[in-house]
Amino acid sequence: MDSPVRYARSGDVSIAYRIFGQGPRDIVLIPGTLSHVELLWEVPSHEHLLKRLTAFARVIVFDKRGQGLSDRVAEQTIEERIGDVRAVMDAAGSDRAAIYGWSEGGPMCLMFAATYPARTSALILFGTFASIKDEPWAVTPEAYEKTLRRLDAHWGEGVLIRVNAPSRRNDAAFLEWFARIERAAASPGSIRDLMKANYQIDVRHLLATVQAPTLILHRAGDDLVPVRAGRYLAEHIPGAKYVEIPGTDHMVLDQETQDIIADEIEEFITGSRRHLEPVRVLATIMFTDIVSSTQRVAEVGDARWRELLDRRHRSTYRGPCRRLGGVGRSAGFEHGQGLGRGIRARVRRSRRPQSKGRTRRLAAVRRSVGSFFLLSLAPHTKRASACLARSFHHSVFCLCWTLFTLG
Repeated sequence: MDSPVRYARSGDVSIAYRIFGQGPRDIVLIPGTLSHVELLWEVPSHEHLLKRLTAFARVIVFDKRGQGLSDRVAEQTIEERIGDVRAVMDAAGSDRAAIYGWSEGGPMCLMFAATYPARTSALILFGTFASIKDEPWAVTPEAYEKTLRRLDAHWGEGVLIRVNAPSRRNDAAFLEWFARIERAAASPGSIRDLMKANYQIDVRHLLATVQAPTLILHRAGDDLVPVRAGRYLAEHIPGAKYVEIPGTDHMVLDQETQDIIADEIEEFITGSRRHLEPVRVLATIMFTDIVSSTQRVAEVGDARWRELLDRRHRSTYRGPCRRLGGVGRSAGFEHGQGLGRGIRARVRRSRRPQSKGRTRRLAAVRRSVGSFFLLSLAPHTKRASACLARSFHHSVFCLCWTLFTLG
C-alpha cells in the first residue's frame, strides 16, 4: 500500500506519519515496542490489517519519537508521547479518532483517552497492560533486567520475534527480514532506554476515568503479556467489551488472527461486519529468490540494492512488482496476458548468460477454493508461495519460481 511519509511537529521534535485510505472515520494506530512507518507495514500480516481497516476508515500510523523515521531523542516521557499523537492528528486533520494500540502502545492509548476524551471516539487495546511491575502482571526487577540484557545483546538479530512470536523463531528467512526492521527502527541503547522507562509506567489509576467506548482484545495463551493483564483492564474500564482470541504468540504475524481483530474492530466501530467476497481471476505470478542477497546488500548498501532490484525487475518482468518479505520479489501478470507474459519473462531470464553458481527452478502452482498444490518446492519456498497466494487473493494461478544470482 502506497502512502507518502509526512512529518508533524511536536514541540521541537519531528514525528513521521502516514495516512492510508479515505474512509469516513479515523483510526490512529499506536504500535508496540517497535515502529517504522515504512518497513513495519510491509510485514504481510500488518499490511493485511491495513487493508482490512481501510475498507471502512482512514488509518493514521506514525513512528514514536526516538524510533523509525521520527527524530531520535535520548529521553521521553509518556506525556510527551501522547503529545506526539495529538500533533499527528492535528497535522492529519483529524479532530476525533478511534485509538488502537497494542502491547507497549496500550498505556499510551489509555493516557491519551483519559487526557483527551473529546478527541477519542473509541479505544481499542490488544495484548496490553496497565503496569508491568505491578499486579496483575507483576514482573520482578530481576526478571525484567534479564529481558533487557537479552534485547541489548541480540538487538538487530530478530530478537523480538524470538521473544514475542516463538512460533516463527525457526523461520530463518523471516528472522533475517525482521532483523533489518529492528536495525532500521532503533539502536540497542534506545530500545533499552525505552524499555526501562516502560517498566516505571503505571496507568491503573486512569482506568476508571476512561469515557470512550472500549474494546479489549487479548490472546488466551499469550506467552509474554499474560491474559490476566487484559482481563484486569476489562474489569476496571467502565463498560469495556472484552474478547479473548486463540493463540500464544504475543506479536500477531498471521493473517487469520488479524482478520479476527479487524472483524471485532469493524463491528465495534461501525456496528456491523462486512463479508468480503474474494476476487477471482486467472493470473501468473513470477517470484525471484536471489542467491547470496544478504552478502550483496552488505557490499553495495540498502539504497543501491533497492535501486538495482527495481531496475532489474522492471526490465525483466514489464509488469507490477512487489516485495515478499526478505526472500525476494514477485511480479503479477493478469488480464489475459498472465501465463504468456510470465513464461516469456522466465524465458528472458533463462536466455541470459549463466554465471557460476547460478541456478534456476521452475514450478507450477495451482490453487483453487479449498486446495493448494505445490510441486517439488523446498519448505521455505512453500511458505513464501502460500504467503503469495494469500496476499494476492487469487483462486487460480500459475507461479513461476526463479532462484538466481543477481550479477
